[in-house]
Amino acid sequence: MRNAAFLAIGVVLILVQANLYRVLGWMHFNGATPSLLLPLVIFLGVHEHSMARGALLAFALGYFLDLVASAPMWLFTFITVANWWLSRVAGVRLTAQTFITRMSLGFVFALIESAMVLILLAVFGSDTRRPLEIGNIVLPRAIATALFAPLVFRIAQRIH
Repeated sequence: MRNAAFLAIGVVLILVQANLYRVLGWMHFNGATPSLLLPLVIFLGVHEHSMARGALLAFALGYFLDLVASAPMWLFTFITVANWWLSRVAGVRLTAQTFITRMSLGFVFALIESAMVLILLAVFGSDTRRPLEIGNIVLPRAIATALFAPLVFRIAQRIH
């Protein structure tokens, strides 16, 4: 039941993120769209005890993000599982209990996620200009993700 709740919240967060992109673009804040799914994946990496369950949830959420996003297929699936694994490794040493640590985790992992996207698009992408264009929105996106991270962590904590 809890797994279905995490999947449902993840789908809702992805849909909100997609519509938030349109609202922020209309308000001329292009590139400041937060990754609302990333704090949920970090939460799963830090708090989920079962590695199989956490990896499968991260895979399913990343796959749905691939279906919704206009990126190459399997890009966000790979990045979501990689971020889950990195947060799992860092979760031994970090605790996401306070407001500041949640924001800093969101910021750092948003930078890591953006770096992975840029590297994978540069290596495997057909458009050589796309990583340069995306590179301009890394910092605003990381800041916006950090601002929304405590809210997503609070929602995930209630489900957990």
